[in-house]
Order: sequence, then C-alpha cells, then structure tokens
Amino acid sequence: MLYGCIGEKLGHSFSKEIHNMIGSYVYELKEIDKDDLDAFMRRGDFLGINVTIPYKEKVIPHLACIDESAKAIGAVNTVVNRGGKLYGYNTDFYGMAQLIRHAGISVKGKKVAILGTGGTSKTARAVASHLGAKTVLVVSRTKSEGTVLYDTLYQRHRDTEILINTTPVGMYPHSDSAPLDISLFKKLSGVIDAVYNPLNTCLICAAKERGIPAEGGLYMLVAQAVRASEIFLCKQYDSALLDGIYKKILTQKKNVVLIGMPASGKTTVGRLVAEKLGRGFTDTDDLITVTSGEPISRIFEKYGEKEFRRRECEQIKNASVSVGNVIATGGGAVLNKINVNNLSQNGHIFFLDRSPELLIPTEDRPLGSTKEAILKRYKERYDIYCASCHTRIEADGDVETVAQRIIEEFYK
Repeated sequence: MLYGCIGEKLGHSFSKEIHNMIGSYVYELKEIDKDDLDAFMRRGDFLGINVTIPYKEKVIPHLACIDESAKAIGAVNTVVNRGGKLYGYNTDFYGMAQLIRHAGISVKGKKVAILGTGGTSKTARAVASHLGAKTVLVVSRTKSEGTVLYDTLYQRHRDTEILINTTPVGMYPHSDSAPLDISLFKKLSGVIDAVYNPLNTCLICAAKERGIPAEGGLYMLVAQAVRASEIFLCKQYDSALLDGIYKKILTQKKNVVLIGMPASGKTTVGRLVAEKLGRGFTDTDDLITVTSGEPISRIFEKYGEKEFRRRECEQIKNASVSVGNVIATGGGAVLNKINVNNLSQNGHIFFLDRSPELLIPTEDRPLGSTKEAILKRYKERYDIYCASCHTRIEADGDVETVAQRIIEEFYK
C-alpha cells in the first residue's frame, strides 16, 4: 500500500472514493488490529496514510517529526514517509473548521459542548477555541481531568449553544442511536456531528426537525482528505475542488426515497428513476412480502395492521442504511415517525402527489381496496406526506414525466 487509510474498522469509510476523485494515485483501506499497529508503523512501507479511529494518538510515538498544529492538538490523522522518516500532520483541524463554516454555524462568543475525548475531540476543542468560543466543555462518560459527565451537562449546562459530537455513537451500523437528547438544550443554535455515515445521524435529524442549523461529517471528511492529498503530493489544489467532490459524493451516496398514496406510482416511477440513474431499487412492501413469505393482504388478514406496521418498520430500517439507491415505500409508511427519521438519514424524500381521482383502488391493498377508502386515506394522510417530505412532486403526469421531475429536483 503506497497511499491509504488505516483504522480498526473501515467498513463505513468513504475515503477511498474521495481520494480516487482527488488524485492520480491508488488509495486503499487497511483495517489493522490494535496488536498489529506497532509492527505496521515500524515497517513504514507506505508513502502517505490517513489515520482514523482509534489510532490518531497511538501513531505518535512512531513519528520522527510532528507538525506544530498536530502537536498542539495531540492527535495525528495524516502521516507521510519521507526518506524512511515518518512525519505527522492533522488535517482534521482544517476539515472541522471548514465543516462549521459550511454549516453556517457561528461559534464565536458561544458556549460549546464537545462530546467525546478522542483525537477528533481534541481537534474540535482547538477549532472551537480558534473560532472564538466563549466556553468549551468536553463531555465524557467517565470522569477525568478537564471533562464533565453527561449528567453534569444535563444538570448544569442546559444553556449550551453549540454541540459537536466526536464520538462514534450513531455511526453505521448502529445508526438508530444518539449520544444525547437535544430537546433539553433550549438555547442550541448549531449542531455538528463528525459522523458521516449515515449522512444525517439521529442527532442531526433531531436538530433539523427543531429548525436548528446542523450538519454531519461528510464535508469535514472531504476537506481533510483534500488537505491530506496536498501534503502527500506536495501540491496545492484549486479551492473549487473541495465543493465539487463534496457535491458529487453526497449525490452518489444519498438515496432517492418515494412516499405517497397507494396507487400513486411509487414502484413504477421508482424503477424507472433507478434505471435512469443506474442505481439499485428497493420496494419496502416487496421486502415485507419476501421476508414474511405471504402477501400483505394476508398479513393484514391473519395478524392485523399493528403487526404489519411492525414488519414495515423493520424493513424500512434495513433499507434505510443503504446508500445510493432508490427506495419506494408503502402508502402508510409515514404514519410512523421512526420510519421517516430512518429514511431521512441517507435519503432525500419525495412525495408523489397524485390527485385522488387518479388513484385506482385494488383488492391487494387492504386500506385502499375501494374508492371510498382511497379518498379517506388521502384526506387523513395528505398533511403528513407534506410534512414528511423534502420535495413534493406533482405526479398526475405519465411515468416518464414524473421520473424526470424527480431526477431534476434531486440534482438541484
């Protein structure tokens, strides 16, 4: 490996794709067990590597020289081999500062709480101080010098204005968790999460739902990667490269999610969108049918709606952790807020709004088997569909037209 990223677990990493967009070098991901790290660093058979959890501090003893900013932070995420000597840098500082700027969040004069105590936490502390934060708290699960416990944060620091999560809580594959309950912090004016997979963690979704400016770690990942590549190759890139790669990665990873009434065309339109974009397609109703071994109408008949909704929630959760796909949901999926939150983590949600007179009832839809039932569901759910989507699509046209509208809006 000449260039790459080392860490304990890298199944969630986007770094390979990002570096492949940046430079002409081959970039690899290499998972290293804790017991093998020292031997890997002693060999030094690489030209440049990025370092991620949990090795940002553990690599330091192997370095001949550490950049002053990395030394001040106490964490290294970029190592370059120059003539057999290893030099350490911290490009996360640049990445975190750029992420906060991109999110439109002002730290100056604010009370900032940083969740976690690892290498990224040290970087966040340095950035917050650099940007003029009035107070910086470091929050930990265990008491140590210079930190406060989560209970103390809840009890004494509910006036926190900025939250920065540097823990792995909420990271894929444990995407349904959050490091804390932000509803207790009434003065929040910004939330940052260093986690980038999922694109929007539970923490970020909760903040956005409350109208609080918030952003996950993808922009930081791209920014630090661009800076690391500059160090690898001793060159400087045009400033437009960062935004260009970020937009491309975000578009590639984000799911296209379709919600709407039964018979509104979600499956048919979804398949066409997937075909046009070269993406995988998932219909959550099909997943329920396949995993249950029986049709949805039979599930309703044998077990009732409550059991169907439980199975639906399970399959939507499974579908939502994927990236870069098109997902069509059942008509009632939005009735459970958990489903909407899960779909929002990696997806842009489109509401296919088809006029009720064009919705055709069929016997295989337990809650939409008659025209009267369809009209009733439409009135009950319309406001929920509007509140659950990111974009409403007028869907009275033909399949080709509706699919094209979705694609155009998605790339906006």
